[in-house]
Amino acid sequence: MAGKVNRIGLESIVYKGGKTTLCAGCGHNAISERVIDAFFEMGVDPRHVIKLSGIGCSSKSPAYFLGGSHGFNAVHGRMPSVGTGAMLANGKLIAIGVSGDGDTGAIGIGQFVHLMRRNLPIIYIIEDNGCYGLTKGQFSPTADVGSKLKTGIVNDLPPIDTCALAVELGATFVARSFSGDKKQLLALLKAALAHRGTVMLDVLSPCVTFNDHEGSTKSYAYVKDHDDPVEEVSFVPFFEDISVDYEPGTTQEVTMHDGSKLYLKKLEEDYDPTDKIAALRRLHETARRGEFATGLIYIEPDRDDFLSLLNVVDEPLATLPLDRVRPGPEALEEIMESLR
Repeated sequence: MAGKVNRIGLESIVYKGGKTTLCAGCGHNAISERVIDAFFEMGVDPRHVIKLSGIGCSSKSPAYFLGGSHGFNAVHGRMPSVGTGAMLANGKLIAIGVSGDGDTGAIGIGQFVHLMRRNLPIIYIIEDNGCYGLTKGQFSPTADVGSKLKTGIVNDLPPIDTCALAVELGATFVARSFSGDKKQLLALLKAALAHRGTVMLDVLSPCVTFNDHEGSTKSYAYVKDHDDPVEEVSFVPFFEDISVDYEPGTTQEVTMHDGSKLYLKKLEEDYDPTDKIAALRRLHETARRGEFATGLIYIEPDRDDFLSLLNVVDEPLATLPLDRVRPGPEALEEIMESLR
C-alpha cells in the first residue's frame, strides 16, 4: 500500500536515513525525526539538499535523515567553511549543518563567528548537551556554572551562549528549542526552511549516558522545569491556506522570503523578536535565573544573504563555460587602462 505523499509526490520514507547508532533515548535522535518531518511537510526535494557536519555525536546525525541528499562530514569544527564553499559553488542547494556544543563552541568557535556575521543561507543546528558525549562526558563550553558531572565535579567556568553570540554577530534567524518539544521544534524547522539567510538553532538535547543525572543543568528534568518560552510558534507555508486561531492583539505575523507566514503568539506582551536589543536582554535575564529562553529569539527576514551581497550568479559555478569564469586579455587591458 502506498504511503502518504507530500506536495511534490514523495513518501516520508524518502526522507529517512540510516539506522541510528546513538544511545537509546538520545535527544539527537528526536531532532533527526523532526528534521525528517519538516522537510517532508515542506515538500523539499532531498536531492537539492546538502548535509554538513563536523565531529562528535551530533555530527553523526546527518546519516540518520535525508538519505538521498548530498553530504559532507568535515574536520572537527570546520563545517562552516565547507558549507560556505558549497553554497558559493551552488547557491541553489539547501544547506543544513549539524554541529555540537563542543564542535561549535570550542575548536570551531572561530569559524562559527564568521559564519554568523556573513549571513550565509544555511540552517545551522547545534545539538547542545553541555558535554563531550563522544569522549566520556567532559564539560563542553556551553556547560552552565554549577552543573555537576556524574563524578561529582562541578563546573566553575561561565558558559558560551551561542544564541546571544549569533544575535550579536548578525545571524538573521536565531532560535532555541528542546529536543523533547516536538511541536515547537517542528514549527521552527519549517520556518527555517522558508528563511533566506543564516538560521542558528540551538537545540537542548540531553545526553542520556553522561549528562542526564541530578545536578546537571542539561538533563531532561532540568530543561523541562526551566524552559521559558518567549512565544508560541505556528508556521503556515506559502502553499497552504490555513487560518491561525489567536486572540486579537496577541499575535505577531512575520512574512518569510518565500511568502510563508510565521505566527508568534506572544506569551509576554512586550517581547518583539525583531528587536535585537530585546533579544539579547531576554537571553541574559533568563540565564541569570538559571532558565532557558526557547522559541524564536530573533529574526531579521528582509536582510540580504551572503550570496546576494556577492552578486553570485544563479547557475552553479561548476556548470558555467570557461568564457564566463575566466576573463580574457581584453579584461586585463581594460583594468590596466583604468589605472593609468
